[in-house]
Amino acid sequence: MAKVYLASNRKKRLEKGHPWIFQSEVATIEGDFNPGDVVEVCNQKGHFLAKGYINPQSQIVVRVLTYDPNEEIDLLFFQDRIKSAVSYRRRFLGDIESYRAIYGEADFLPGLVVDKFKDILVVQILSLGMELRKDWIKQALLDVFKPKGIYLRNDVPVRELEGLNQEKGFWHGEFETDVEIIENDLKYIIDVKEGQKTGFFFDQRENRAAIAPLMKGWGARSGIHLTPVDQIEAYDPDNPKFTQSISQQMDNHGQPKWLPVNKNGKVVEYPYWDGATVLECFAHTGSFTLNACKHGAKKVTCLDISDHAIQTARKNIELNGFEDRVEFVVANAFDYLREQVSEGRTWDVVILDPPAFAKSRGAVKSACRGYKDINLHGLKLVNDGGFLVTASCSYHMSPELFRETIEEAAFDAKKFLRLVHWSGAGKDHPEILGVNEGHYLKFAIFEVHSK
Repeated sequence: MAKVYLASNRKKRLEKGHPWIFQSEVATIEGDFNPGDVVEVCNQKGHFLAKGYINPQSQIVVRVLTYDPNEEIDLLFFQDRIKSAVSYRRRFLGDIESYRAIYGEADFLPGLVVDKFKDILVVQILSLGMELRKDWIKQALLDVFKPKGIYLRNDVPVRELEGLNQEKGFWHGEFETDVEIIENDLKYIIDVKEGQKTGFFFDQRENRAAIAPLMKGWGARSGIHLTPVDQIEAYDPDNPKFTQSISQQMDNHGQPKWLPVNKNGKVVEYPYWDGATVLECFAHTGSFTLNACKHGAKKVTCLDISDHAIQTARKNIELNGFEDRVEFVVANAFDYLREQVSEGRTWDVVILDPPAFAKSRGAVKSACRGYKDINLHGLKLVNDGGFLVTASCSYHMSPELFRETIEEAAFDAKKFLRLVHWSGAGKDHPEILGVNEGHYLKFAIFEVHSK
């Protein structure tokens, strides 16, 4: 086995848990090897540090697989790693059927991503070392999950940096590529063939649920209040418009004690009278729209630039019976936000969950301008006392820089913000301490007030 000796003046990233070794960290390589082979990694004194697969064509020359010099990289290795990943998720996610099953480096399987959609697996093999071991990977996945089918989504540009071709297609079995799953007690149709990346973004599961407290408590703004029934002259216990109101509260005998009444003294029949008006931009599958409707939103505008995405979102909204509360818009979010500001339209809650604007360190300045632009106009569209829900999935956009960008947007929008929630990716996207690349998702909820 060839040995990679690290430079003496390097930072001790490997010893702190980082599984990548860059070309600039290597002093010498001794022994023969082929790209993708497993090699030993040693410090400048020759002490063993790790084993991983090597690819001299990549800037990440070695990706670490194990810190045990005696551990063999074979079928059993992949079976054990995958079993461990599943055990972790069962501990923290319970018995849910759909989740990110393998998260690359964070599950000690660098270059491998697996999403589980009930009994269907979607796999991305992102590196040469994993590509050469794909038969073991496939067999291990079949042994551990016993899936109905596996679909490969290797149609990602990062493979080309490893000297690999982009590809996608059935890897095991044949099945309908529109797969139905449940998340947060909501139904989704996921297009694993044509959807973005693997078809769904599990990393926002907990964040989608976090918007629940924002969805009710807005009726008073319209002059609607719960009123004791004995103070309502027109109250008729046999009239369905009174007894079927979702918002009514019952006494011990199953009779309503309060009903929503508007400022004219009339009982409000619309069951979502207390719900928020919501704008979701970059909707993809409509996941935030679904969670907003589930928790009582009155009306949601669901926007994406992709007609395919909006058609997928529409299917999901109809699947859950929320179509009467959702309007769909196919448009560029940047243009739409500006247009709505100029027209004076506002919402109680504005949700911005864009794709990554900074895919390299050199793109950070441009990304900052993009994030500032959408958040500046998004803030102008939030009713006073409402909420901005905003996210960034760009790793190169640090949490500190993201917050600074939001602060600048708030200053220009003449708003001040109160942070009520801050988080990252969900529990099926764990992070290895010291691997900053894993800390890519920033998610925040701000209460918005005008100056």
